[in-house]
Amino acid sequence: MDKAKVSEVVKKYTMVIALILVTLFFTWKTGGKMLLPQNVTNLIAQNAYVFILATGMLLCILTGGNIDLSVGSVVCFVGAVGGSLMVNKHVNTYLAILIMLGVGLLIGAWQGFWIAYVRIPPFIVTLAGMLIFRGLSNVVLDGLTIAPMPDNYLELFNNYVVNPLGGNGINLTCMLAGVLACVIYLVVVFNGRRGRTKKGYETEPMAGVVVKSVIICAVIFAFMFRLAQYKGIPNVLVWVLVVILVYAYITSKTTIGRYFYAVGGNEKATKLSGINTDNVYFMAYLNMGFLSAMAALVTIARLNSANPTAGTNYEMDAIGSCFIGGASAYGGTGTVPGVIIGATLMGVINLGMNIMGVDSNYQKVVKGLVLLAAVIFDVVSKKKSQ
Repeated sequence: MDKAKVSEVVKKYTMVIALILVTLFFTWKTGGKMLLPQNVTNLIAQNAYVFILATGMLLCILTGGNIDLSVGSVVCFVGAVGGSLMVNKHVNTYLAILIMLGVGLLIGAWQGFWIAYVRIPPFIVTLAGMLIFRGLSNVVLDGLTIAPMPDNYLELFNNYVVNPLGGNGINLTCMLAGVLACVIYLVVVFNGRRGRTKKGYETEPMAGVVVKSVIICAVIFAFMFRLAQYKGIPNVLVWVLVVILVYAYITSKTTIGRYFYAVGGNEKATKLSGINTDNVYFMAYLNMGFLSAMAALVTIARLNSANPTAGTNYEMDAIGSCFIGGASAYGGTGTVPGVIIGATLMGVINLGMNIMGVDSNYQKVVKGLVLLAAVIFDVVSKKKSQ
């Protein structure tokens, strides 16, 4: 393999390599505490909202480096509405969930209208939304915390998948899920490669595919083994996986998904090709509103309360995860798997520094430097390619 190909491979997997190195570093510095089963479970629970919000934020960024500053406030507002309905009004839990998702969609449609059809800059619209919905959250909550959430609601998001297979200290259902995940991954990868070969498309060398598949399956199995040593698969992980898989499919396999990339790559050319770019912008922010509501569902379940400070700085976590995961600040570049790697990297850094007892102010400094480094890497890479 020549130097150019080596450089391309390194660039492609930079964040994966960084994630592995950072994990090993914190595992060493914490004396192995980083990878304790309970800490692995905590990593999922504490960052579920980041995975969900970052997935939606990617769609906004793809359209030209646009962002949504309001997501943290929307999470708080939707959570306030849901908490008020379930605790104060005693509304049926499932009806309350539908109302929360509906409120998220309405907010997304509201902001999407001004951005897509009136062409007010997304920064201004979402900055206004950040102030509006944070204020409305305090109005709904009257400045107070609503708690606790109903038991049947907590079971949906805070419980663990039932383990009918049992196991002596090891959750066998969790292990079976890990094996099935590896099998499904291998079938998808090798079937996809076979299909590309038949059509005459360029494919990765078989040796590279095998090595990558072995590493990914080993990581999946090790991850599921750690979960199996604690309480098994958290329900919130199932919800997060559903969001990731659905949006990964939309962005990579559907026509509307390719529109997001086209608009970010060259909006004028996209419009001239007959695509309604206004609708693409609208869909990006509509989805962001919906996923903000999803994040609100998992957030108030984890906190077991709806409070006026919920969602603070969530937008920064989501935006940072996207850029760290390879999304371009100029739009048109980025993938859902990359964003998830970025969110996981941020989560590992947060958890590792918490275990080490690093001062919260220094934690902010580290996160800021990591984000800046990721954007610098993107900008420098683009300049070299030009």
